Amino acid sequence: MERNIMKRLVAWKDSAVRKPLLLTGVRQCGKTYVLKEFGNRYFEDTAYFSFEGNKGLSSVFDYDLDPERILRELGSIVRGREIIPGKTLLIFDEIQACPNAVTALKNFCENKRELHIVCAGSLLGVSVKRDGISFPVGKVDRLQMYPMTFSEFLCADGAEALYNGAGQLDLESELPELYRIPLEKSLKYYYIVGGMPEVVKMWTDTHNFEEVSRLQDNILADYSSDFTKYAPKADVPKLGWIWDSIPKQLARDNNKFVFSHVKEGKRSSELEDALEWLTDAGLVRRLEMVSNPQMPLSFHANAAFFKVYMADIGLLRRKSNLSHKTILEESELYQNFKGALTENYVLNELVAQSRQPYFWRSGNTAELDFLFEDEDRVIPVEAKANVSTRAKSYVQFCKKYRPPLGFKFSMKSVGDNKVEETHTYSLPLYLIWKLPGYLTR
Repeated sequence: MERNIMKRLVAWKDSAVRKPLLLTGVRQCGKTYVLKEFGNRYFEDTAYFSFEGNKGLSSVFDYDLDPERILRELGSIVRGREIIPGKTLLIFDEIQACPNAVTALKNFCENKRELHIVCAGSLLGVSVKRDGISFPVGKVDRLQMYPMTFSEFLCADGAEALYNGAGQLDLESELPELYRIPLEKSLKYYYIVGGMPEVVKMWTDTHNFEEVSRLQDNILADYSSDFTKYAPKADVPKLGWIWDSIPKQLARDNNKFVFSHVKEGKRSSELEDALEWLTDAGLVRRLEMVSNPQMPLSFHANAAFFKVYMADIGLLRRKSNLSHKTILEESELYQNFKGALTENYVLNELVAQSRQPYFWRSGNTAELDFLFEDEDRVIPVEAKANVSTRAKSYVQFCKKYRPPLGFKFSMKSVGDNKVEETHTYSLPLYLIWKLPGYLTR
């Protein structure tokens, strides 16, 4: 399964100012696989070490943090084969389990720049705050990895020709039925399967919905086990309450996250740390409100008013106990939650493109699904689950702030028009991966 992040790994490898690379991301999103594949493709040798439950390996970093000694012992004693800078890719997996190894990256950056060293950490953000790890600020390059996007899923599912063909079509041309129908069908499959690589592989191997759901249940159970294993004991029940409440909160008409809806009698002050843990672990994403869409949006964001989404749409579907048949058959009873599922999908696609989205609300009169910055512009986005693109809030936003460019994501085909003074593109939900092309026109 080809991952888009591979191109960025190659760019890091060839950079003249390369530092040790830290790859972070939610558990089971494919970090280990992609790093090993990167080593197999672009290096003569790959030296892989995982710190998860490996005290013997961690002890290599207990004596001192001298890169020469560490490499010598890793090569001759632990691995039994020399690690050669320029030829060997050195991989440290689950590096958060060895705080001294994290600290040692500073020495590798300063004294062993010729070595290609990449590190993966699923819960590094959690560990840095919990264990007080001395993080080598300014001495590492960083990449964030996510579950597979829709375009990655499409190619993994044998539709690479469809992806390539749609990619070559003119940006302003209406999509032919030859593309539209199979892409709509694949998007439904993606809503069911999601982007966790192991689940995607199960789907591509079997196309069996029951097996997909079984595997998703296992991943959800593994995440719950992580709460017990890695979180402070006092926070474990709180993590479970918040984790279980996310689908319910998204299903509400006003899907602002409300702490009092997590557990009766619990206040935000009692639950904030647990929500931050889930965010640091990459399991959930917070979408904060902006009422004054001035740049930078982060400065105007209201951190106390936000929505919470899940990092993988397939896991959200399964955690919500939403049947695959409901999605495939477009049940009328599913329309309300379909909107929430669509918002979660759009958010994940935007984040995977390295964008930081927010949402806009004007009192109780209007709400726009997403805003993000693109160079010197604020880009408004309205997301609709169906073909209809009527969007009063989008019109109100454009009338008030007059952005030069905006988007309506829906099941409607490609098109463009003026909304007030805003050049507005209609873009099908299954073509959000083409968004960068529209932004650079």
